[in-house]
Amino acid sequence: MGIRSASEPGGITTVTVDYPPVNAIPSRGWFELADAILDAGRNPDTHVVILRAEGRGFNAGVDIKEMQATDGYGALVDANRGCAAAFAAVYDCAVPVVVAVNGFCVGGGIGLVGNADVIVASDDAVFGLPEVDRGALGAATHLARLVPQHMMRTLYYTAQNVTAQQLQHFGSVYEVVPREKLDDTARDIAAKIAAKDTRVIRCAKEAINGIDPVDVKTSYRLEQGYTFELNLAGVADKHRDEFVETGKPRSNSNNRKG
Repeated sequence: MGIRSASEPGGITTVTVDYPPVNAIPSRGWFELADAILDAGRNPDTHVVILRAEGRGFNAGVDIKEMQATDGYGALVDANRGCAAAFAAVYDCAVPVVVAVNGFCVGGGIGLVGNADVIVASDDAVFGLPEVDRGALGAATHLARLVPQHMMRTLYYTAQNVTAQQLQHFGSVYEVVPREKLDDTARDIAAKIAAKDTRVIRCAKEAINGIDPVDVKTSYRLEQGYTFELNLAGVADKHRDEFVETGKPRSNSNNRKG
């Protein structure tokens, strides 16, 4: 359980996330994930990284139960810094990162996937940001890398999911396959990248990041600032408490003033 890395011949390093039951990652886990991805890229024998997950889904975001069981804002700060570190690690990894998305990819999962280089997904995969239902903001930066601008806004405001097939239509998901073929599909595209001269690919990764029109790290931290504001106003706690208690977002009646 946790974060583990495995290297195989041919220059492929696989980083696996395994936090049962839904891969809601605790704050410590986000930092460990960041370290695993960056360490893999620093290894000259690694030509490409595959990021995958065990279990029911790829990622359910931060561990809200951990956050609500902790007094003060320490857990919130750690989770936000951990997410920022993990998202940045995918982006800054010295080699391309291929993500293999199974099942659900929500919240922090969007930050990981949106910063990846190649996305493959199972045919039952869904992607979404339930942030507004949790009294928080974040990862619109990364969702905007997956869908067009107005679709991003619609999905963000409504907290609706989008399917892997829709993302393939938008051109952000490379391939959609049955779940039992997901790992092999990720390995196939990773092997094609790994077969190239790693000196060229590493320069290509740096160059592509250099021409990116959006500074993904700065824009995400700006989003997080509004999350802190909502927490200081006492809004976010109410939403998270209800989610922990019921597993559902707060009802519309609870959101009215008065």
